[in-house]
Amino acid sequence: MTPESQAFGAPGLPATWASARKQAVGTALGEHSRVWFTVAEGVLTEVYYPNVDCPNQRDLQLLTTDGGELFHEERRDLLHEIEWLEDGIPAFRIVSRDPAGRYRLVKTICTDPEADCVLVHVAFEPLVEAARHYRLFLLWAPHLGNQGADNHGVTYHDNTECDWLVAWRNTYYAAITATVPFSRMSVGYVGHSDGWQDVHRHRRMEWVFPAAGPGNIALTAELDLPPNNEFTLCLGFGGRERAAIDAASDCLHRRGFTSVLKAYMDGWRDYQAGLLDLAAHSGDGGRLYRRSVAVLRTHMDKQQPGAGVASLSIPWGETVRAGEPSGGYHLVWPRDLYQHAMGLLAAGDRETPVEVLHYLRSRQQDGGHWLQNFWVDGRPYWEGLQLDEVGYPVLLAQRLWQEGLLDEVPYPLVQRAADFLVGHGPLTPQDRWEETRGYSPHTLAVVVAALYAAAIVAEAAGKAPQAATYRSVAQGWARRIEDWTFTDCGQLLPGHPEHYERIARIPPADTGEHLPECRVFLPIRNLPPEAMREDSQCCVVDGGFLELVRLGLRAPDDPHVLKTLPVWDALARRETPCGPAWYRYNGDGYGEHEDGAPFDGSGRGRLWPLLTGERGHYELAAARDPMPYIEALESFANEGGLLAEQVWDDGPRAGRGTGSATPLVWAHAEYVRLLRSRRDGAVFDRPDVAGLAPSRADRQGAKTAKPR
Repeated sequence: MTPESQAFGAPGLPATWASARKQAVGTALGEHSRVWFTVAEGVLTEVYYPNVDCPNQRDLQLLTTDGGELFHEERRDLLHEIEWLEDGIPAFRIVSRDPAGRYRLVKTICTDPEADCVLVHVAFEPLVEAARHYRLFLLWAPHLGNQGADNHGVTYHDNTECDWLVAWRNTYYAAITATVPFSRMSVGYVGHSDGWQDVHRHRRMEWVFPAAGPGNIALTAELDLPPNNEFTLCLGFGGRERAAIDAASDCLHRRGFTSVLKAYMDGWRDYQAGLLDLAAHSGDGGRLYRRSVAVLRTHMDKQQPGAGVASLSIPWGETVRAGEPSGGYHLVWPRDLYQHAMGLLAAGDRETPVEVLHYLRSRQQDGGHWLQNFWVDGRPYWEGLQLDEVGYPVLLAQRLWQEGLLDEVPYPLVQRAADFLVGHGPLTPQDRWEETRGYSPHTLAVVVAALYAAAIVAEAAGKAPQAATYRSVAQGWARRIEDWTFTDCGQLLPGHPEHYERIARIPPADTGEHLPECRVFLPIRNLPPEAMREDSQCCVVDGGFLELVRLGLRAPDDPHVLKTLPVWDALARRETPCGPAWYRYNGDGYGEHEDGAPFDGSGRGRLWPLLTGERGHYELAAARDPMPYIEALESFANEGGLLAEQVWDDGPRAGRGTGSATPLVWAHAEYVRLLRSRRDGAVFDRPDVAGLAPSRADRQGAKTAKPR
């Protein structure tokens, strides 16, 4: 034992989160288990408790030494393979191999359906005789209550068969134990007195600090391996120390890993059995479909039914400081939650989307809108306003009513949201990329479709005057979409001056000799200081115009759509080894830097797989087979079957996920809906609203000629 009585180096290095390149996410179904796990780089990373928006650790991994030259950190030094135990059931086997072939670690991960516990069964498999004498150490970095600073930790034996590592911050407690003894235990400050520093320096544990904190801490234990080299770790959570310990002890010693895993898998099998079989419409026999539905369902909260987050990841998390609570992508975005709900509805889940609508009703603001994003309990994170996030819940409400899934007409929610849209549209303070104010083809498509849907709901509620108002406003705005967003002086592609703009700060129809449109500028966000610029609004294009077709406001062969497609493809489409993908818009800065360094407030945007799905829906609407886009999405999925927010656009990693966010719920929902649309032969989420689109004659007559 070290002669020091206290861990040194407080408060430790600045805390950060784990990589956002997740290989697996999972949780048990049912409300009794309030934990969610993630895996990145072959190890257990953020574990969320007691809600889906609250991470409680950075990572949990193993160190291996031979007492001499060998030192391996599992995350960095081993080669990892991951597999689902069964498609559609988010329980995973991870095989981590020594590159020199001396040993491997085989881990199986699940959660307890009856308790707030994560279990990891480990088999250490020596592949050469010398490896039988290797020593294993557990290294745990808690970040309790969504924060890496101000954590406390202790180690002790509690007079049972268990040894314990315990950490806490405020009212968040976590305790880890195992089916084998901990022969040595210690807790120290990261970067100074933690177990990684100790074992790396000495090739064994020499420091045995019984407590540390507050600070950025890590807890370490040497594992006393049994003859068969197998053991199970259990990480339990609670609002008190005793609750966390009791949860883990009961899970591990009363039920045991085998029975817990069986219950976990049985729950997921029952859920998957109630879904539609869309395998015949996929390119991989339904593998990514079943996995995608599990990803969607995994991102739902247990204590706030209907709340769902955008991703169980923190983009570029290894560079994000954890000294304060982080939002990351584990927040509720109404836009993403709509996609989430529609993806589950497309798969045949007819209960969760209804819960989503009830949850959205509980989070609707007094004015009728929804905040840009928020924690699952409704506390705001960013407080911007995006009109599509007001329109999407209306579309969801009307669809669920049309499907016969609601007990009453959802008029109060719809009326408040529709009145807000009428009073605040058609110009949106932010577009769907959360950056710019103006007239957006995408936002206009959502808002106009929502007002048509609101008219249907109002009529069902016996509110004919309100229905007439919503329909009249929708028709008027629909006729003017091209006036507001379609340019005829674009300079992006020679020979193609006409196209929809990404967003117009001043409608093209309102510009002319007194204010040429090329002198109306858009700020391009997220660019490095040396590249900061503003571009003419007629020289920025994105794929939002496709929402006009998807939601039924424009035909696939509408001249404005056909004129925009070649411009959009020339500027934003890239072919990868996995298939085609698109940038958000030309000049985007949201992504890694040119040299691959993580996004730090600036960078260069990369390709978004979800846009491949959106293009697939357009192709289907145009009576073409979307299978090439389905197969591309299947190819974009990583080794764990997860779709990233962004993929690399060039180099040896082209088509593979960047460090932004993996998985992205929206991308998985887009894939599921594309399969359903292919099965149905029609776009699944196009509103079934009579008279949705104005006639082509009306629209051609509405385009205002402007002076040149």
